[in-house]
Amino acid sequence: MIAVSIIILLFLLLAIGVPVGFSMGVAGAVGLVAVGNLDVMLSVLQTSPLSTVSSYELITIPMFLLMAELVLLSGIADDLFTVTAAWIGHVRGGLGMATALSGAGFGAICGTSTASAATLSATSLPAMVKQGYDPRMAAGVVAVSGTLAMLIPPSVALVVYGLLADVSVGKLLVGGIIPGIIVTFTIMATVWVLAVLYPKEAPCSPRVSLLDRLRLLRGVGPMLLLMIMVTGVIYSGIATPTEASALGATGALGIVIWRRRCSWTNVRQAARRAAQGTCMIAMILLGAQLFGYFFTLTHVTQDLVTWVAELPTSRWVIMVVLLSMYIVLGAFMDQIAILVLTVPVVVPMIVKLGFDPIWFGVIKIVIAEVGMITPPIGLNCYVVSRYANRPVGEVFRGTIPHIVAHFLAIAVFLLFPQTILWLPSLMR
Repeated sequence: MIAVSIIILLFLLLAIGVPVGFSMGVAGAVGLVAVGNLDVMLSVLQTSPLSTVSSYELITIPMFLLMAELVLLSGIADDLFTVTAAWIGHVRGGLGMATALSGAGFGAICGTSTASAATLSATSLPAMVKQGYDPRMAAGVVAVSGTLAMLIPPSVALVVYGLLADVSVGKLLVGGIIPGIIVTFTIMATVWVLAVLYPKEAPCSPRVSLLDRLRLLRGVGPMLLLMIMVTGVIYSGIATPTEASALGATGALGIVIWRRRCSWTNVRQAARRAAQGTCMIAMILLGAQLFGYFFTLTHVTQDLVTWVAELPTSRWVIMVVLLSMYIVLGAFMDQIAILVLTVPVVVPMIVKLGFDPIWFGVIKIVIAEVGMITPPIGLNCYVVSRYANRPVGEVFRGTIPHIVAHFLAIAVFLLFPQTILWLPSLMR
């Protein structure tokens, strides 16, 4: 009964607009007093902040956020769309496909989906509308392409999952590579089908000469180098994710200097935004730890794991129910909030059922992508609506075909786990 009351308190705090980290911290602290006493709560508060921020892998988050801010500052995303549009813009639905490729490429050097969606809104969406694309289709592909940053390394969401689930962040990041490619081609295939069905809504662009296309490739060279610096060193075992994140931030700063966009004011603002994002995530993790202590004392997690393991049904039925729950939650809650609320409870259950937590983590992030474009809270749709000055309802309608296509991709990952686990199994 105490556990139910504290969960109700948590959702009440979230409902009235209290930030996620503070909501979980307050609810957890009240719960600790209820199941123990004031001394128990104070002793946990004395140790939790240090144990939360002293995690070595937590340094990955500010470095990846700083890298994303510096990449945005460099303006390399503009060149990325220009190059992809030049190579495939002349085919039916080519600019939409170029947007998906740009989203994937930008996601490989930027770990936050909202930043990716905002950048694509300012670059690819105006180009598609100018070319004669239906604004609804254009907005939909921009919103869904922005979500690729959640999956393709470096992904802040995967890092947060790894910290909460206590699994290898490096294997998680590498595990997102092949699914990221599959989801990217799923978005491109969806655009192509829509363009074939409704050719007037996705006209072809003029063909660019081969010489000009080759010349434009020079603009994406720094981006490819940065991708190798980050993902390549993690996969090869040369560096840990933490070391790779610092290397990536340094490389992004080098690109800013090389493109002559470096000034003290710009770098300071980028560092401040990265610090703000880091503090927010650290507060969420601290709140999650307090709430987790409360759950541990009440034995809710252990009892739930035992109960689920003894259910007279297939483990796959339980998995489908869990994923369906995540889809519903994703339509109403922030994705980081969902991670910190559910991972400490769900992952032990997943392991007890015999599933790989790395495989589950990647699938969870793919479902989080769906949540980022699902009404009524789909954050990426609001970002696109704001930056592109389009009605948010129009953006949501444009994402519906991509939501359906994402479900097909999720089915592939469920049926063929090696699409996720193969690359991590080869890591040193």
